[in-house]
Amino acid sequence: MSFSALGLSDKILEGVKAMGYSEPTPIQLRAIPLVLSGKDVIGSAQTGTGKTAAFALPILSKLGVHNPVGPRVLILEPTRELAAQVETAIRDYARFTNLKVTVVFGGVGYGKQNDELKAGADIVVATPGRLLDHLEQGTLRLDKVEFLVLDEADRMLDMGFLPDVRRLVEKCPRKRHSALFSATVPPAIETLIQWAMHEPETIEIGARRTPAESVKHVIYPVSDSQKTDLLLELLNRVNYDSVIVFCRTKHGADRVATTLKRANHAVAVLHSNRTQREREQALQGFRDGKFEVLVATDIAARGLDIADVSHVVNYDVPQHPEDYIHRIGRTGRAAATGDAFTIMVAEDAPHVFSIERFISQKIPRVKLENFEYRYTALFEESKPGAAAGGFPGKVRGGRVHGGYSFSPGGRRR
Repeated sequence: MSFSALGLSDKILEGVKAMGYSEPTPIQLRAIPLVLSGKDVIGSAQTGTGKTAAFALPILSKLGVHNPVGPRVLILEPTRELAAQVETAIRDYARFTNLKVTVVFGGVGYGKQNDELKAGADIVVATPGRLLDHLEQGTLRLDKVEFLVLDEADRMLDMGFLPDVRRLVEKCPRKRHSALFSATVPPAIETLIQWAMHEPETIEIGARRTPAESVKHVIYPVSDSQKTDLLLELLNRVNYDSVIVFCRTKHGADRVATTLKRANHAVAVLHSNRTQREREQALQGFRDGKFEVLVATDIAARGLDIADVSHVVNYDVPQHPEDYIHRIGRTGRAAATGDAFTIMVAEDAPHVFSIERFISQKIPRVKLENFEYRYTALFEESKPGAAAGGFPGKVRGGRVHGGYSFSPGGRRR
């Protein structure tokens, strides 16, 4: 089915054509008619499935032309990067209309945002904190909102934004259309749905509980004191084009980045304590090849438009199984192959076992050949037949030899 058969307006179809879209993705195929018909929608879909267009295209079609009464659409995003990406996409979709869109997030001055809001934006894409600031300052009202979109709702829950989201929803008219997108629906999100939405239709597309087949992933058990040494050795031996190294905390990401820079790696850092300018420069430099390694917290695990990542390294094991899927899903995208390494210390064992239960598979444990390991009890637990699974092979230069075939792919710059 083509986009023209879905009931979108002519101006929006022109935008779709200009973007080079030919056929709708599964979530677009199912969500667009529901939004056009005025239904509230819950969408469960992973990054890369086209969910932004799934809600933006029908909403833009229903808005028609610019109306200076105030924002008629509010789209909430958990991070500045996602907000900026969604705003850019909507501008592209609406390029043949006179609709006005603005993005509102922290880390930058208020001047430009105030000017655009005063000029009358039809669509506001925002992070919760800065949007509340504008409401308190009186530079924005939400009483004309007709469409509310809560994007990456589970991520907003993880980041502690749910109380702010509730406050913002209360500022919107009760009579409105709502859409919520979330990879998972924990109880807190279920409660929000029951409170904020009216008889929503649920769409579940590509709900993934297993890593993509194009991603080869292994675990490297090591003593805590050797985590950094093992990371450096992996980067020295493995053939790669670009690597994202995930850390659990902002302080940890800064520390790892400093270590890698001292080892002469071209490194960018991405986490919420960086200024907006620093974050934009990090992302663009990584995309352009200026930086070969991006050290990041989970802010980079979902949604960000980063293509051609050859390797992912979990320097810290993620504490939520879903985050493991999202992290390693940054590689092996668009039918390409990719490799993911997870460095595991003893205290990570419960989280690793939770991940393995979640994905219903054992992740192979491997050892790096000719690396001077210090003893860790993980080696005993990982003997063949033990609960943690055995070491199926060894690695030479980034390639596992033995029971597990592994091809890192790419080349190191």
